[in-house]
Amino acid sequence: MAQKKITEGKGRGRPRAYDPQTALQQALGVFWSTGYSGASLDSIATAAGMNRPSLYAAFGDKHALYIKALEQYWESASAAMQEALTDKDLTLEQALMGFYEGQLSIYFSGEGQPRGCFAIGTATTEAVEDSAIREVLADRLSRLDADLETRLRAAVSAGELKDDVDPAALAVLASSLLHSISIRARAGKSRAELTELARNAVNVICGV
Repeated sequence: MAQKKITEGKGRGRPRAYDPQTALQQALGVFWSTGYSGASLDSIATAAGMNRPSLYAAFGDKHALYIKALEQYWESASAAMQEALTDKDLTLEQALMGFYEGQLSIYFSGEGQPRGCFAIGTATTEAVEDSAIREVLADRLSRLDADLETRLRAAVSAGELKDDVDPAALAVLASSLLHSISIRARAGKSRAELTELARNAVNVICGV
């Protein structure tokens, strides 16, 4: 079913139509650049090309809009992760490098200074005091660990890893590296440096 577009009157003439997904992406960009606390509804409305009443009608208040943006980001990021981790034609080393390179493409996708991971860069700050944001963040991190563990268990079954390794522990190690890469990207490390960091870690995980 096609998504319903939001219309907003502007004087005489035909009302302007807004695509909710496009508006949500614009809002996500504002949150990503300024953080949750630094973003105002006015700045989000301007970026989305909507007025505040229309923005509120479409998404609710700033908190509800941020939660939707956070979930939207994870959906996009997870698609890139799954593409690498579920490809049965890839070796474990290739799958893990594809996993990291896919996320690096997201971290370095904006203009100017790399923004890193949207969730790590914004949600971790708010999660301390905000139970709703904390719940979404914890759930998505758990899913990430589970997806990596599934791929690592498959590698054990395929003989790519030794039988005595702990896939759950390796999964947490692999996801923790991803969070570190995100932070280092925001701190100014180049994509080439972070790709090399990922490659060295993958070699350790694969026992190379």
